[in-house]
Amino acid sequence: MSAETPAFAPTTPGLRLDRLAAAWAQRAAGILPLLALVVAWEALARAHILSTFLLPPLSAVLERVWDDTVSGDLALNLGVTLYRSMAGFAIAAVAGVALGIVMARNAAVRWFFDPIVSVGFPMPKIAFLPIFMLWLGLYDVSKISMVVFNAIFPVITATIAAAEGVDGYLLWSARSLGASERQLLREIILPAALPQILTGLQVALPISLIVEIVTEMLMGGTGLGGAMIGASRFADSPGVFAGIVEIAIAGLALVKGIAIVRRHLLVWHQEAEDPTTV
Repeated sequence: MSAETPAFAPTTPGLRLDRLAAAWAQRAAGILPLLALVVAWEALARAHILSTFLLPPLSAVLERVWDDTVSGDLALNLGVTLYRSMAGFAIAAVAGVALGIVMARNAAVRWFFDPIVSVGFPMPKIAFLPIFMLWLGLYDVSKISMVVFNAIFPVITATIAAAEGVDGYLLWSARSLGASERQLLREIILPAALPQILTGLQVALPISLIVEIVTEMLMGGTGLGGAMIGASRFADSPGVFAGIVEIAIAGLALVKGIAIVRRHLLVWHQEAEDPTTV
């Protein structure tokens, strides 16, 4: 008789260490390009290939970031920017998912909104900024509205595609067992569509931050974008580059945050191991 190989061999401590080392090596490899960029930035600035006005040293930029942190300017500007962008993103997420579901389930609503979505999605919606300024002023309402207007379209299109992609046999089986439309939506359509809906939200989140920064630059006032444009008006080169670094860190934190949320919400799904946007 031949010995059978067990289906699941126990994991030895050495194998666990090897996997852990491989995981850390993969993370380190992902950081290497960023470290190379940082070193090249500092080296170019110190070599005076470009003037320090055009390219200040990274050390000087980080010193400016630290000064902004100590003075409280960074906390104020970052808080205002995140408040506006996250408020707009939240409104776009709720409204976009609701409208996308209704469009996928109701032919009359789809007939009315589909041309609007088809035209508005590819349109450079930042062109509407002067209209929002005229209608809503220069403060939070107009800036949050611009974020909603730009971020809602990816959510709508992802939700429509996700809801329409639900297996028809699942819906037919649930209906044959007496499920109501509300039960279909809550227990079948939304869980099945959730991975693709989250992908739309992952696209909309950085759009929200980008649009908020642009509106702050054009409208002025507090916020990271307003601080950057103010520094550029006074030829404050380290201040401008400090704003770029601050925005990059904030954007990275938001993207990583929504990736973590995705993994927790999709812990039951295979995509939890390999999200669309990391």
